[in-house]
Amino acid sequence: MKICLLTLLIILNHLAQSISESDIHIGYQVILAIPTEYTKGFVGRAFLIETDQTAPKFRVAISVEGVDDKYSCSLDIFLGDVKVWSSGHLSRFYTTEKCVLQLTQHGDLRLKGQNERIGWRSGTSGQGVSRLNLLKTGNLVLVDALNLIKWQSFNFPTDIMLWGQRLSSQTRLTSFPVNSTLFYSLEIQNDKIALYLNFGKLKYSYWEYQPSNKLNITFVQMTSNGLDIFNGKRKFDQIKSISRDPLRFLTLENSTGNLRLYYYSDENEKFESSYQALNFTCDLPLACKPYGICTSSGSCSCVRLEGFQSDCGKENLEGQCGKRQAEMLELDGVVSVLRSVSYKANVGKEVCANLCLDDCSCVAAQYNVSSGECFMYAMSRGVKQVERGSRVRYMVKVPKGINHGHGKNSGLKKWVIIVVGVVDGFIIFLVFGGLGYYVIWKRRKNLPVRGQRT
Repeated sequence: MKICLLTLLIILNHLAQSISESDIHIGYQVILAIPTEYTKGFVGRAFLIETDQTAPKFRVAISVEGVDDKYSCSLDIFLGDVKVWSSGHLSRFYTTEKCVLQLTQHGDLRLKGQNERIGWRSGTSGQGVSRLNLLKTGNLVLVDALNLIKWQSFNFPTDIMLWGQRLSSQTRLTSFPVNSTLFYSLEIQNDKIALYLNFGKLKYSYWEYQPSNKLNITFVQMTSNGLDIFNGKRKFDQIKSISRDPLRFLTLENSTGNLRLYYYSDENEKFESSYQALNFTCDLPLACKPYGICTSSGSCSCVRLEGFQSDCGKENLEGQCGKRQAEMLELDGVVSVLRSVSYKANVGKEVCANLCLDDCSCVAAQYNVSSGECFMYAMSRGVKQVERGSRVRYMVKVPKGINHGHGKNSGLKKWVIIVVGVVDGFIIFLVFGGLGYYVIWKRRKNLPVRGQRT
C-alpha cells in the first residue's frame, strides 16, 4: 500500500508540473490517496505550480500529513523548502480515503475528502474566476478573464509575511506552539507593533515597537530592507534588516514566539536571519515551563516548596481564591516579561496582592513600586531572574499555610537564593576552574623548553 501510494504521488507530481507550470484553469482536479493505516510523521505531497525564477522558487502543493493520529489535507505554498502559507494554518481539515483539490467550473477552489465533504474553500463561486495563478511574490491568486484578482492568499496571513505583502492596521500573524493551548500573535495596532502570548481570551504582550513619530499606523509592508511602516501613503518608520542582502520573508516562530527577518544566502544556499526582536532566551515568553524561572545563565529553575505541588509544567492554582484558601508569596529578584492588559493603577503592593487573591482566575501578580501599577495573570509564565534592587515585585498565589510558620515569604525567598545561586555559581566555577587549569597546564608544558634553552 505504501509503495503504491508513493508511486501515485510521484506520478501526480510529474503530471501536474508537466500540465501547468504557471496556472490552473477551471475544471481542474487532482487527487491524493490517503493510507488506510496511520503512520506518524507521514507526508504525501504533489507540487502543482511553480514560479519561473531562480532558486529558491515558489511552489504550490496539495499535501497529506499525519497529525494527532489522523491525516490532514491542505493546500500549501513553499519558498524553497520553507512552508510560507497553508490553508490549514488556523483550522486543519482531517479526512480519510482521499484528499482532493478542485477548481470548479463555477470558479470555487475547494479541498474535499471522502463522500464529497468540503473541508476548505475560497468562496469565489459565481465571481467569474477563470484560473488559479502563482505570482512571483508568492501570492496565490484566483483571477477572472480580465486578470482581476477575486481571491488571494496575501489576504489570509498565517505566521509568515512575504516580500511585497501588506498587513493593515488591526490585522495579525498567528503562530501555534506544538502541544500547547497557547498561541503567539504579531499585531498591527494604531500606535505600535506588538507580540502577544494568547491564553484563551486573554493576551499578554512581551515585545513592542513604537515608532518615534507619533503618527497612526495605517499598514506595514515587507520590503527588501525591512518592515516599512506607513501612515496613508507616507512611509514614516522601518524595522530595518542588518544585512545588505534583500529580505525574502518575516516569520513569527512557533517554537519561540520570536520575530525574525530572513534573507537567502547564495553562498550557504539557505535562509539566514538578519534581524530578531528578542536577543536573549529569558526574554522569550515560554522559555521555561509553568512556574519556572529563567536564570541569568539561560537555564530554568522550578518553584518547589513543601506543600506546594507546582512541579514545573503542571499549572495551575486557578479556582483557589480568598484569604482563607490562598496567600501571595513574593519571589525575590524575579519579574515577568509578560505585560498584562488586566491591571490597576495607583494602588499599593498589599492591595495588589489582595486583588489577585480575590480573583479566582488569577495565579500571579506583578507590582511596579515606581508607578503603583498592579498587573494580574491567569498563568505563571515568562518569569526571569533580574538584578537585586528591582522596583518590580512578582508574587505567586499558593495554598494557605505554605510558610508553615517560617515567616512571610521566607521559604520562597530562601528557595530562590539557593537554586539560582547554586546554578549560576556552578557555571562560574566551571568557567574560572577551567581557565585556571589551562594556565597551570600551559606553564608546566613550557618548563622543559625553558630548561633546554638554559
